[in-house]
Amino acid sequence: MKEQIRITVVVLFVMTLILGIGYPLFMCGVGKALFPGRASGSLLRDSSGQVIGSKLIGQNFSEARYFHPRPSNAGVKGYDAMASGGSNLGPTSKKLMELLQARTEAYRLENNLSPDQLLPADAITASASGLDPHVSLDNAHLQAPRIAAQRNLPLAVVERLIRKATNRRWLGIFGETHVNVLILNLELDQATPHSEGQ
Repeated sequence: MKEQIRITVVVLFVMTLILGIGYPLFMCGVGKALFPGRASGSLLRDSSGQVIGSKLIGQNFSEARYFHPRPSNAGVKGYDAMASGGSNLGPTSKKLMELLQARTEAYRLENNLSPDQLLPADAITASASGLDPHVSLDNAHLQAPRIAAQRNLPLAVVERLIRKATNRRWLGIFGETHVNVLILNLELDQATPHSEGQ
C-alpha cells in the first residue's frame, strides 16, 4: 500500500511538472517565436510605442467623429474586460425590448437616419462577451456619412478607409465579413492628423 501511494505521488509530481509547467512554457515559447504579435495579445501601439489597445478587445468610442463599436453590457460603462459577459436578458424580456428601442432611436438620431431605416443587428445588440472589436459592413457604412461630416472628409475617403479595415471571411467561407473599429478609427486619425485622441 505504501509503495502504491509513493508511486502515485511521484507520478502526480512528474506529470504536474511536465503538463502543468513544462508543456505550457514550451507552447508559450513556440507561440512567441512563431507568432510574436498574436502571442502578446495582438496589441496596437501609437507612433511613440505606447499601447493603445488590442485588435481583439472592443473599446468605447463615443465621440461623433469616431466609428462606434457595437453596444456592450460588460461592466457598468461597457467594454470592461474584467466584467466580460452579456446582459442575460431573454427575447421576451420587457427590459431588453426597452433597451433595444432606446439604442435604435439613439443610433438613428446620431447617424441622421430616417425612422424607417433598417438597422443591422450589431448596431443595437451587444455580443455575448461585450468585447467584440468588430462591426458589420452595413453598420460601418451607415456611420460613414456622420464621420465624413464630422472630420470634413469626402465620403469616398471614409468609404475607402472602411474597405481598408475590412476583414473578409476566412478561406472565403468561415465567419462573417467585418470591420475592426479600433483599426478603422486609427486610420481615420491618420487621415485627419490634427484630430485629438479618443
